[in-house]
Amino acid sequence: MVNPGKRMHILKALLELRHGPGAAILPPEITRIHLDFALRWNDGHMGPRKFWKTCLPRLKFWNPAVPMLVNRSTNQTGPALMSIYFRQSAAKATKNLTPLVQQPHSSTTNECPAPPPEEEERVVTIDMKHQHSDAILTEFLQKTGATLVHPTPDEQMEMQQVEELQEKGAVDRAIVKKYLDEKRREEKLLLQARQEAEAIKLANQ
Repeated sequence: MVNPGKRMHILKALLELRHGPGAAILPPEITRIHLDFALRWNDGHMGPRKFWKTCLPRLKFWNPAVPMLVNRSTNQTGPALMSIYFRQSAAKATKNLTPLVQQPHSSTTNECPAPPPEEEERVVTIDMKHQHSDAILTEFLQKTGATLVHPTPDEQMEMQQVEELQEKGAVDRAIVKKYLDEKRREEKLLLQARQEAEAIKLANQ
């Protein structure tokens, strides 16, 4: 049986993945998403980096069938672009189109730049450079028409319980730390007193 502490951490991780910035369901005409930005955060790449870290995992959780590729490079002065690929119309989304070419893997060495659209696709881009991750997400939601996912009443209750447990844990940790600090201080004073007594004993011999 999983202990309560471990269960809380698992539940917290799951709730954080399911809900928060980026928790949204994409419309069926979106075929893939491509992000292109630099490895480091400076020169305007902080927002794209944060979007990748915080929003993209939730988007992938809710849209597992949509390929989401990230291409990064050492060119800090280069662009930071998101490419969103759409089928030409929502009606075509339900047809058996020619399959897309084999999707490349994400890359940290600029090996997988955004590919050109397929015959049945169009591309919408977002300039992410020098933008806050919240602004990137807002523009992404506007351009994709994604539907936000909100917690159910049960999930809201679980989130509240996790928060309360975290607050209680912080209080408990503070109490334990204070106790241990006091115990160490007393042990240090006791050791010091023993050393002084031993020194006096040796001096009187």
